[in-house]
Amino acid sequence: MVFYKTEEEIELLKESNRVVCMALAHVGSMLRPGMTGAEIDKAAEELIRDHGGVPSFKGYQGFPGSLCVSVNEQVVHGIPTKDQVFQDGDIVSVDCGVHLNGFHGDSAYTFPVGEVEEAVMELCRVTNTSLYKAIDAATVGNRIGDIGFAVQQYAEREHGYGIVRELVGHGIGRELHEAPEVPNYGKRGRGPVLKHGLVIAIEPMVNLGRKEVRTERDGWTIYAKDRKPSAHYEHSIVVLKTGPQPLSDHSIIEEAVEKNPDVQFVGVISEAV
Repeated sequence: MVFYKTEEEIELLKESNRVVCMALAHVGSMLRPGMTGAEIDKAAEELIRDHGGVPSFKGYQGFPGSLCVSVNEQVVHGIPTKDQVFQDGDIVSVDCGVHLNGFHGDSAYTFPVGEVEEAVMELCRVTNTSLYKAIDAATVGNRIGDIGFAVQQYAEREHGYGIVRELVGHGIGRELHEAPEVPNYGKRGRGPVLKHGLVIAIEPMVNLGRKEVRTERDGWTIYAKDRKPSAHYEHSIVVLKTGPQPLSDHSIIEEAVEKNPDVQFVGVISEAV
């Protein structure tokens, strides 16, 4: 069942997503080679709780971390540990959720740490750009398939990357995962109609190589089968009669990154959006 949000609920969702992005910005300000997943997980959880929130992911179906931290070929759901040490040249995907005032926020950002190969930087830029193309397609009267088509057309058909099929975006609100599912592939004009008040998390997961993925023995970490890098960017958005509106704000993350010499700025491909 799809739950459409009221104006009051949308304001509460903005607040939970604000704390999500504050946590991601904090991570972006401190990331450096030699740091561990456990360190950024602890820092993010402290910030979330200091602002009255609770990490949405911690304990969710048994997940042990406050963040999902996925490095290089890991697509999503990586477990942050003290043994997860970031190296120069890594890309580190950080997914964060916050439960605050009865509603969940959810956003993700992939951080290039140190000197990252240009081919991998381009993967990050294309994936990030595909997110905004998907948001542009999330207008009242369009369908879920239009969102997936926007990602697939740009990242897969125009740039030749692999779009992960097994993992999708989702509705979000009082529950972390609500209907409808939001795939990163699809056909225009197919799927549920987008209506005013729909809140969804759009999250392109794009592989440098093939689309196939596998699950590590830990039961959580999803990685690209060919072990090539994967990028992941996510916004929670609301569909409004006036147009789609992001509830999460990556600008504060990017501001933090620009001040951190150990993390490269990604941005979007301007002529494409």
